[in-house]
Order: sequence, then structure tokens, then C-alpha cells
Amino acid sequence: MSSPDSPVGFDRFDLAPAVLRAVGELGYEAATPIQAGCIPPLLDGRDLLGQAQTGTGKTAAFALPLLSRIDLQQSEPQVLVLAPTRELALQVAEAFQRYARHLQGFHVLPLYGGQDYRVQLRQLQRGAQVIIGTPGRVMDHIRRGTLKLGGIRTLVLDEADEMLNMGFAEDIEWIFEQAPSPRQVALFSATMPPAIKRVAATHLSDPVELRITSRATTVDTIEQQHCIVTRHHKLDLLTRLLELEPVEGMLVFVRTKLAAAELAEKLVAHGFAADALHGDMGQAAREQAVERLKRGRLDILVATDVAARGLDVERITHVVNFDIPNDPESYVHRIGRTGRAGRRGKAMLFVQPRERHLLRAIEKAIGQGIPPQEPPSADRITEHRIQRFTELLNKTLDEQDLDFFHRLVGRIAQQQELEPLQMAAALTYLYQRKRPLQMEEPVRPGKPKRAERPGKPQANRPAKPQANRPPKPQAERPVKPARSGPADEHPVAGAAARAEPRPQRPERRPRDQEPVPMVSYRIEVGQRDGATPREIVGAIANEAGLEGRYIGRVEISEDHSCVDLPDGMPKEIAQHLRRVMVCGRPLKLRRLESGTRGPNRGKPGAGGGKAKGKARKQPG
Repeated sequence: MSSPDSPVGFDRFDLAPAVLRAVGELGYEAATPIQAGCIPPLLDGRDLLGQAQTGTGKTAAFALPLLSRIDLQQSEPQVLVLAPTRELALQVAEAFQRYARHLQGFHVLPLYGGQDYRVQLRQLQRGAQVIIGTPGRVMDHIRRGTLKLGGIRTLVLDEADEMLNMGFAEDIEWIFEQAPSPRQVALFSATMPPAIKRVAATHLSDPVELRITSRATTVDTIEQQHCIVTRHHKLDLLTRLLELEPVEGMLVFVRTKLAAAELAEKLVAHGFAADALHGDMGQAAREQAVERLKRGRLDILVATDVAARGLDVERITHVVNFDIPNDPESYVHRIGRTGRAGRRGKAMLFVQPRERHLLRAIEKAIGQGIPPQEPPSADRITEHRIQRFTELLNKTLDEQDLDFFHRLVGRIAQQQELEPLQMAAALTYLYQRKRPLQMEEPVRPGKPKRAERPGKPQANRPAKPQANRPPKPQAERPVKPARSGPADEHPVAGAAARAEPRPQRPERRPRDQEPVPMVSYRIEVGQRDGATPREIVGAIANEAGLEGRYIGRVEISEDHSCVDLPDGMPKEIAQHLRRVMVCGRPLKLRRLESGTRGPNRGKPGAGGGKAKGKARKQPG
């Protein structure tokens, strides 16, 4: 069924008076479509299957009716809400607390990884009627006997599709087995893939089905644009947008945790107040970063999809998809962090030339085109900087007492016989040295510089031997046979070799017949950190852009591990891998001096490790 479109007041529902009072104090006037469709059946104890995008008000849709059915005389858990991430669990818990502000004796407890068990144990002993948790930590407490589900009446799966995508399917099934039956089940998902339908068919009894359809998946309050840009110029484009756009708060999305940390560092180096938000950060650091953004002490958060789930900060006026998402649903979730509750927002999508098919898929899914936007030119940036400089001059003239400086400039001009315009030009130059008013377009890779320095004509350079010898016709130039030796084995040939005609490339042998010389590397994560071959192989494959067949044997020791990688790996890749995080620790990759191993003919990673997600190639 579909939800009603006409607005309905909350007083039309049979909510508890204390809950209705809190709703009024929060300024809620009319229920959103999903709230109007969910509240009546959940109040009646019915199971519910709801499909709705983020930002539609679904938290209130299940929190308000479930709070109205809470027995405050009982302190044991009565409602269990499972959420995919710590951020979403905290957001849902905060929403429950706001709606229950007038329910005396009510307690809600978020349970998530990264927080000290002792803190959670004390809160569990105190008692809580509603538990909001991530599947892993909820399972831990059930197994320890510190969380008992005997009193659970309702089980809610929030963003169920995301939980299944993150590999929580078996955990959810196990938790269902521990919960008493019969019980009420509410399942919310942005999409309805077959896996979600199987969960619903197994665990929901005669559910009310609610589908919130939108004419356009994204809201009208978000202005969307896309820009075609190469990978090497993304940072330059982002800094230009930050200079031109009236940004109050910005969320920048990237694909990997390492990319989030690196981009945040680069933005800080450019003078912006930025920080990263990713899964390898401690929970306290993540909460602190979000709080700094809320309070205006931070302007930019560079985040991964998982880390930003459920993030709702009013200051976010801009969302930048620095890395285009691989599926349209992620795009909708990302840009939904702005333009919420009627506020205006802007979303910019960076698209590499080879990623145009992903852009077309997103446009098809949301039912509308995303207009193109030309990257801001250097001339436009220059004009903007001059305009700001002019505004600063006028403001200074209006607000400051400049009598002393008038006399000083007049004295210097008289003593040094300088014109006022000369002095103004010199002072302007000194003012803008750190941030030049005039921007020049960067030299593109493979293009010559804009101009040669004068005074060094080419004729003055020593003549090279054979410089005047006429070139032989192409037909007469003999094709040299393929050379043997180190030069042929190196991936980059010399300049002289590149100048010669290339011999015809021999037909490639099948992959399983190509010998790959391997060398051993040491990495500083081991058993004590909880590292597994799958995590190590996945991190190296994703972050270095290596195929699994090029990752050899993985040996895990107590305090370190060893992994075989191709001989001759570029220095840039090796340096990149030193900073890759696994189990919260950098790999600190270091080559062992034990010589090369034979060809890699084993399975990728030698431990069954499979890279998660799409491998991202790095420079070099």
C-alpha cells in the first residue's frame, strides 16, 4: 500500500499524552507520509514492512507509537532497534530521548562497538526499556548474558538493506532466534532486494506493507550539479568551489577510509578547517568531529558512506561527491545529508571521464538529469579574490582610524620620492604573497609550460651529435629485435628506447601461466590486533589497485605479518601502503631482505582473502 499524501495532525493518532506533548514542543505540526502510514498499525501491534528513503522521518514513524506502548513500570528491555552503524544508533537513541522527555522513568540505551564495555554494563544494570544497537555489540552482550531479551515485545530493523550489505545477515538471524515469540517486527529499508524480501517472509507475520514513493528520489530543496574532472584535478576543483561557494558546512564523500584521511590532511594544508570521518577512527574522535561541525569549529568533514550514515547536521549546506558512488542509492543517501526539513542545499558530483556510465545510472534512478557545471576558471577565481580584496579595503576605510597611516605613507612617499600608486601596488603585493590575487591555470600533465624563460635561446645550447643528420625514411629504418636484459624487464623503458619503433607485442599468455616474481614484505599488524588474511588482502587490493592474483602468501604472527607482493612495485604504491590502516593500525609496509620468491601460482592472499568493494588504483 502507499501512504496518504494529505497532511495529518499528530492529534489524530492515539499517541500517549506525554509523547504527544513532546511532539508539540518540538514544533511538529503534521505527520510526514511515512509517519501517517506507520503510526496506526504499530500502535495496533501489527508487523510492518516499510520502504522509504533516508530523511523522510521514519525514526519518528516507529519511535512515537512504540514509546506510547512502553510499560514504564518495567525496567527490562521491551524494544530492540538494530541499526547498521554507531552514528545511526546514536541518532535514533537521541530521537527516542527527545520524544520521551515527559515519560517519567524512561531510559534508552545505545549499544555499539568502540565504547567501553564497563560503561554499557553499568547502564544495562540500571535498566532501559529501549535498546538501540549495532548487531555485533548486541550479540556480544547477549552471549555474555548482560542483555536479556525475555521482555522484548518489538524488534525494529532500521536500514535493513544497509545491514545486509555490510554482512550482518547471519547476525540478524541469530538475534531473531534469541528474541521471544510472538513479537512485533518492523522492518525499514530504502530498497527491497530479494534478501530483504526473504527476511520479511521469514520473520514478519501478515505485515502492513508501506511504500513511500517520491516523484523524484531526491528532494527539490537540493540543487544538484555534476562536473567532469580528471582524478589528478579533483582537489584543485574542490578548493576552487570552496573559494566561490557560500559554504557554511560541507560534507565530502570518498570511497575509502585512507582517502578520507588523506583528503582531510590536504584540505587542512590548504588552510581549511577540515577533518575526516571514517571507521578506523575511535568513537570519541568521531563524535568530537561531528560536534565540532555542529558548533561551527569545523567547516568540512571528509567521510566514507558508512561513517556518515544517519548524520544530520543543520549546518551542512553543501555535499560533494568527491568519488562518485557505484550505486544510485548511495548517491541519494549522500546528498540527503543536506536540504533536510525544508532547508536549501547544494550537491556537487565529481565525475571522471571514464565514469560517465555511473552518472547516467544515477540520473535514470532519480528520474531527472543532473545539470553539468564547468569548473571555475582561473580568471573567475582571480575576479572573486579581487572583489573580496576590494570589499576588505572599503570596510577598512569605513571602520578604521587611518590618520597615523596617512601621515606615514605621506612621509615615506616624500622621503623616497615614490608615487602613491607605486606604494599601493607594492603593499598589495606584500599582502597577497601567501594567497595570490591572480590565479594561473595549472600546467596539465603532458602539456608544455605556458612560456619559456627569456634570455636562454635554444641556439645557445651545445649541439648534440647527429643533430643535423637527416632522418632516415621510415621504410628504411630497420626494426631492431627485442632486447634482453634488465631494460626489457623494467616497466618503464628509457627515452631512447621509446624513440625507436616498437616491435609487435607478443600475444599475452593466459593469466594462470604468467610468472610473477614475488618479494616478501613485513607489515606491523598481527594476531594481537585481530588481523586476518582476508582483511590484509582486501586492504592491499583496494588501496593499491592490485588484482588478487598479484598478492601471494600471507603469514600472520603475534605482532606482525608477512605478505608476498610483486617485485618491482613502484615506490609511490609502497609509500601509499605504509599508511593503509588495518584493524586500526597502519601497515608500515617494509621490504624484507630475503630475496625474491618464485612465481605466484597460489590463490589470492593464500588465506581466502577477497577484496571488499572495487579496487581503487593509485598514482604510479
